[in-house]
Amino acid sequence: MPGASKSTLARRVSDELAAAAVYVPMDGFHLANHELLRLGRRDRKGAVDTFDAAGFVHLLRRLRAGEDDVVYAPSFLREIEEPIAGWIPVPADVPLVVTEGNYLLACQNGWERVRPLLDEAWYVEVAEETRLQRLITRHRAFGKSEEDARRWTLGSDQTNAQLVRTTRDRADVVVRID
Repeated sequence: MPGASKSTLARRVSDELAAAAVYVPMDGFHLANHELLRLGRRDRKGAVDTFDAAGFVHLLRRLRAGEDDVVYAPSFLREIEEPIAGWIPVPADVPLVVTEGNYLLACQNGWERVRPLLDEAWYVEVAEETRLQRLITRHRAFGKSEEDARRWTLGSDQTNAQLVRTTRDRADVVVRID
């Protein structure tokens, strides 16, 4: 769920393995704000249908195929709230790609094609109060007022969390972070 420490855990695993792993977050596949506005979804940014699921699936297939010397994956910069193409180089000889995201185990909007491309999936969970406080703190750190941070956390983020919660049983491992 949003705020469960998925990114922190994924980065830590990747960092611990050094050159044997590359961290490639799903967040690089956020639709650009311009497109979200055009689609009328900007107020739900982060929802299952506000990402390019097909693009993420295509990236995973390219990474598994290992046919290119280097595949460049996008990243997401919270400072500007936009995805950035070509940010993460993934050499063909790296043995492990660590990815994370809310919808890797979802079964709609094209995300159902992700799970078969993953060798293993971990579901990360944390106490609800901790998760909500982390989200409010994150939103505040990136410019939202206290009121807007709470509204976003208890609105859009919480709606997304409810969907993610339904995917728990599709994971190979459940990691509890306290």
